Amino acid sequence: MANNLIIIESPSKAPTIKSALGSGYKVMASFGHVRDLPKSTMGVDIEKNFEPHYINIRSKNDLIKDLKKEAQAAANVYLATDPDREGEAISWHLSTALELDPAKTKRVTFNEITKPAIKEAIRHPRDIDMDLVNSQQARRILDRIVGYKISPFLWKTLRSGLSAGRVQSVATRIICEREEEIRAFVPSEYWTIEATLQTEKGETFKAKFYGDENGKTELSDKDVTDKIVEAVKNGDFIVGKVKKSVRSKSPLPPFITSTLQQDASRKLGFQIQRVMKVAQELYEGINLGADKGGVTGLITYMRTDSLRVSALAASAAKEYIINNFGEKYYPAKQRFYKSRKNAQDAHEAIRPSHFELDPESIKDRLSADQYKLYKLIWSRFIASQMESASFDTVNADINNSGYVFHASGSNVRFPGFLAVYEDNDSQESDTRLPEIKEGDKLIKKSIKPEQHFTEPPARYNEASLVKVLEEMGIGRPSTFATIVTTVISRNYVQRDGKVLRPTPLGETTNKLMLEYFPDIVNYKFTAQLEDRLDDIESGKSTLTGVLGSFYTGFEKELDEAAKNIGGRTLDIPAEETDIVCELCGAKMVVKTGRYGKFAACPNYPKCKNTKPLSRDGKPIVKAEKSETKQTDMVCDKCGAPMVLRSGRYGSFYACSNYPKCKNTKKVAREIGVPCPECGAKLVRMNAKKGNSFFYSCERYPECKFSSWDVPLNEKCPDCGKMLFRKKGKNLIVCADKECGYKREISESDEKKN
Repeated sequence: MANNLIIIESPSKAPTIKSALGSGYKVMASFGHVRDLPKSTMGVDIEKNFEPHYINIRSKNDLIKDLKKEAQAAANVYLATDPDREGEAISWHLSTALELDPAKTKRVTFNEITKPAIKEAIRHPRDIDMDLVNSQQARRILDRIVGYKISPFLWKTLRSGLSAGRVQSVATRIICEREEEIRAFVPSEYWTIEATLQTEKGETFKAKFYGDENGKTELSDKDVTDKIVEAVKNGDFIVGKVKKSVRSKSPLPPFITSTLQQDASRKLGFQIQRVMKVAQELYEGINLGADKGGVTGLITYMRTDSLRVSALAASAAKEYIINNFGEKYYPAKQRFYKSRKNAQDAHEAIRPSHFELDPESIKDRLSADQYKLYKLIWSRFIASQMESASFDTVNADINNSGYVFHASGSNVRFPGFLAVYEDNDSQESDTRLPEIKEGDKLIKKSIKPEQHFTEPPARYNEASLVKVLEEMGIGRPSTFATIVTTVISRNYVQRDGKVLRPTPLGETTNKLMLEYFPDIVNYKFTAQLEDRLDDIESGKSTLTGVLGSFYTGFEKELDEAAKNIGGRTLDIPAEETDIVCELCGAKMVVKTGRYGKFAACPNYPKCKNTKPLSRDGKPIVKAEKSETKQTDMVCDKCGAPMVLRSGRYGSFYACSNYPKCKNTKKVAREIGVPCPECGAKLVRMNAKKGNSFFYSCERYPECKFSSWDVPLNEKCPDCGKMLFRKKGKNLIVCADKECGYKREISESDEKKN
């Protein structure tokens, strides 16, 4: 019988941990937080040193009972939640909610889900780090105070239901200011001249106009450009100074959270939330089969801003590089990378847990997303430990009639880390120049003047927004993905293809925040507050000290806003669409009603035309008539053919002899799961009322099995009977109520079912 209980956050880690420790340990999951601040009230007593009032999360009550029962029976309880502030806080909440005995409760963390790391963590447990916990609490309390205190001002001034976020408001401001830059941008004209030249051996290359003997010359208009073209078109192109050199390029450092998000966005096209979801799967463990160690964690913890690499990992990487590429591909000295200021050094950089498991060797065990991201992480880390790449470079001045053209080229001398990982500059490797020397006369093939206009600054995408947040010191590795998804979900920002664009609501809210709550959206103030949270973690500051200092200034802003805002209301500019009103010809605008967004004519009330919109903002086209399709079925009442029709509750079969015969049948959809009572196929049926389904046997009424819960093609691990997903709940249960097996739905369950 297991006498040690290990509590983790996600159940997908359980098989790896269980196999590493054996039968003496039982592994259970908390599925994240079990306690939080209440939703109905602020839950923070500002007058009593910002004391938080935590309550058990209602949906976790049964889980808390089960965990408490197991903890009371265990000789030792190991809290093995994630190794960051959030994970530390979850462990602390668990110890309180489960009323754990401090004498037998231990905190363990592992940076990678591998057998050696798990065993090492169990051998060296520690107490809960209250500095880490208080840092997380301070962030949570700050965000709750800001949200609860500012949101009522937004309701009065803009519209009800809006909410303000501390860091999210800053992110919205960044995106709004970029939009203002784009609107204010005035393009300016400039010109370039490109000459295509040929050597005596017939090799061609291109040279670009640089200037004259006095230096660089900007070409701002056509007249200046035409004058130069006219001067050089009949002149001789003579090679001037030729400079040859060897350029060295060092590899990029291993990934941290922000750079992984940026690179995966740029190279793989992944949204940040998708990056972190897949990285979590790789960290928690993938079943590689018995021949490769079973369920194995493939990468280290993916929420980190440290570039530190352990001595053990660096040594293993060195051995792999020398064995697979040769000694010349490993530098004379091990590479060390310096983390940015205030980086948390508790974790290593993101790296593979097992270097010998190269992406190709386990590709068949990974999903497409897992393979792509693992390959990116594995390649970047191996490259970061390798020798630099070197290039032979050539830069030449080419003279004609007192003007200078520049030509350059490079080719790879030694690939070094480029043998594994191509960075942004690797395309330079094939830009060769033919062999030329000073004094050579070149043949002119063509001269091409071209007009250009300067471009406005680019809108942010998810990756570039994370980059600027990191550079400003706003947010931390665990919050970047949440910041982006929150501003989008609140409709302050919307995706336009791959870029982020502020909505009219976002721009109006940003103006209000800048006017009445300038500190909350101040870049420097927000970054300094992040540093103060870090100080709590390192023991330099206290929770009450940081919160008290913040609230003193914040309370003044609240008082000023209350005095000045009065009964003021702001109109949110209508968001124009490309949909043309067919009644009056105006471009329709987006409105929000009780059932969501819809398109409305801007000439209301003269024109009251509206159209429903889908989630992606496109008009929903309603069919004018119910379409009918012939079937092979025969009506069992009159013998006439049955047809397939569509109605308000979905598709159904109807007798073609309607209205003389009103026989109908529901459309059944097979779900690939056998009936638990007779073994025939189960089908999904539309309910008579409402947009819902139920499941029944295809042999009905001979077999009368039916269920509102979703049948799963999975057996109960305790009794072997069918499992069901409870309707409207995040819970999987056994068909046999006496068995009592149940579990909360995990990410792996969602993927599988």
